[in-house]
Amino acid sequence: MTFRNLSRALAPLFILFNLSLLDAQITISSSRPEGVFEVGDTVRWDIAFEKGASVDSLTYSLKKGGLTIVSEGPLPKKGNKAKLEHTFESPGALLLELQWKSDNGETQKMVDGAIANPEDIVLSSERPDDFDIFWNGQIERLKTIPKATQLQTIQLPESPDIEYYHTQMKNIDRSHIRGQLAKPAKGEKLPALLIVQWAGVYPLQPEWVIDKAKQGWLVLNINPHDLPIDRELNFYTSQKEGLLKNYPSINNEDREQSYFLRMYLSCYRAAQYLAERPDWDGETLVVMGASQGGLQSLVTAGLHPKITAALALVPAGFDTMGPTVGRKDGWPHWYTNTENKNPEKVHLTSKYFDVANFVPRIECPVLVGVGLLDQTCPPEGIYAGINQLKTHKEILLLPKSEHQSKGGSQDAYHARADDVWLPKLRTGTFIQE
Repeated sequence: MTFRNLSRALAPLFILFNLSLLDAQITISSSRPEGVFEVGDTVRWDIAFEKGASVDSLTYSLKKGGLTIVSEGPLPKKGNKAKLEHTFESPGALLLELQWKSDNGETQKMVDGAIANPEDIVLSSERPDDFDIFWNGQIERLKTIPKATQLQTIQLPESPDIEYYHTQMKNIDRSHIRGQLAKPAKGEKLPALLIVQWAGVYPLQPEWVIDKAKQGWLVLNINPHDLPIDRELNFYTSQKEGLLKNYPSINNEDREQSYFLRMYLSCYRAAQYLAERPDWDGETLVVMGASQGGLQSLVTAGLHPKITAALALVPAGFDTMGPTVGRKDGWPHWYTNTENKNPEKVHLTSKYFDVANFVPRIECPVLVGVGLLDQTCPPEGIYAGINQLKTHKEILLLPKSEHQSKGGSQDAYHARADDVWLPKLRTGTFIQE
């Protein structure tokens, strides 16, 4: 099924979704609740005021690609309603931002969006000619470093049917990969699952692997940072405010020293570790994550040939040069994260870490969830990258989703990932449509 047909099929479900919460002061409805249009189509938004909103204070901005302002200003109003229209002249996404004051004077905001011909959106810049040479060389470098794997058994009295471990392996530059592993106590050969983490500095929770192990997976979950996985919260707060403050900017002028080099290679080594375990079934090796974890999932699929499926929700790291064509780039926003740096060097380095440039290397099925209203990982750049994928892909556009799930806005993705893709991959019944 094509993306467009899938969007049409899901449209009735989206109609039932109300963006506003119970106490919202404004509601927005689009002429197509699924959010997908064609070039030449006109999107129409109807805006209705509820009690507690000051009608006269309403202003709007309409941004193409989440960055370039198409129009802005006060909205003409009639009674407690307002309308806005825009005709798509080219493929791309629109982000509607409303702002108003409530009766108590507080500023309120709300967003909505639309996208036209998402399958026709193209990248903002070309892939470096030596991209594959660089990454193949980094993998060969990693292979010269012994894994020196350590497994620490942790007893789980409440789950005697699960084996649980803390793990550690060596990585480049004398760093380490730290994580947790779980598996069913019974079963000689198991499908493997690598779980990679969203942005931030925090401990790993045992249930993240234990729950998947109870479903029959050999599952490894790794910390994106070279940090212990189970310290007290103030330890992670100290790291976040200290050495790891704005960690994406660390050495971001140099592809050989970028903070993300160690992170990307840790994903490769974690996948390789699973593939070499004697209890792996030799057939199924899945990687999954959200946001920064979605970034790592797709990078891992592009780096490691034994990955058999990748699942990525609102993936970060796409389209690092997006602002050069008037659209917002995805977190970690390499293009603007240049304080006290040489912007040209940062921009050049970013191309070697842009997730979009790993996509042509992916040979496995991919599931991606895209938030139409996402301002952290905007939809245009994600589509531009995923459009390069030649293998089986399923892109779920989440029309009322910002970066975080609100009011069930990401439920459609979780239903596909947790109830369809993962069970079928685990049992070997997944069929590429």
